[in-house]
Parts: sequence; structure tokens; C-alpha cells
Amino acid sequence: MTIVLNHTIVPVADRHRAAQLLADLLGVEAAPPAGPFAPVRVNADLTLDFDDRSGARPGHYAFLVDDAVFDAALAYAERTGLQWSSAPHVIDHQINHLSGGRGVYVLDPDGIAYELFTAVP
Repeated sequence: MTIVLNHTIVPVADRHRAAQLLADLLGVEAAPPAGPFAPVRVNADLTLDFDDRSGARPGHYAFLVDDAVFDAALAYAERTGLQWSSAPHVIDHQINHLSGGRGVYVLDPDGIAYELFTAVP
């Protein structure tokens, strides 16, 4: 059997806001609430379950995306005023070009860094 990460819990301050932000960033739909979670199905194998019962904690979630998703996500970040950068722990509004692709880190208000990149390092 192949091992696949199926879901993970993301601790946030407001589960509905955080789920909608990621859904909008990636161009996917936020799913209806499931118990205490606000799920976002990222692809056929992975769901992120946003949970606000214990408060927010910073995190880092990295997504390999195609150019169209990358461009749409960066436009969304710019349009909504989200901070973004070429590297973690800085805000420079630059794109990195590691491994021949493009990459950015988009920061949500809970301190979560969503890394989007177009080439595998």
C-alpha cells in the first residue's frame, strides 16, 4: 500500500475564516463543517481540517502548484493585502526562483505560512 497523508488538523483562531482563506488562496472550495472542523479538501488525497478549539499556532504548509494556481494565489494575496515573501520570516513581496520555478510564502493572520512553489526542489 502506498502511504498518503490524508488529513491534518490546523489550529487557528477562527476556523471558518482560516478555511475560507486557504480555499480562496488555492482556488478550491471550503467544505461544509464536519463536527468541530472547517475542512478544505486540497486534492483527492488531502484535507486540511481547521480547528479553533485550542487557539492558533504558527505553522508551515507547502504546496506544489502549477503556474495558473501560483498566479491566481499571488493575485489573491496582493488583492486582499496578505503579506507574502520569497523566504520565511521576511516580508519582501518578492518571488524566489529556487529549483528553476517560482515560489512564495503567503502569511495568514494566525502566523501560518502557506508556501506555494512551481518546481520540486
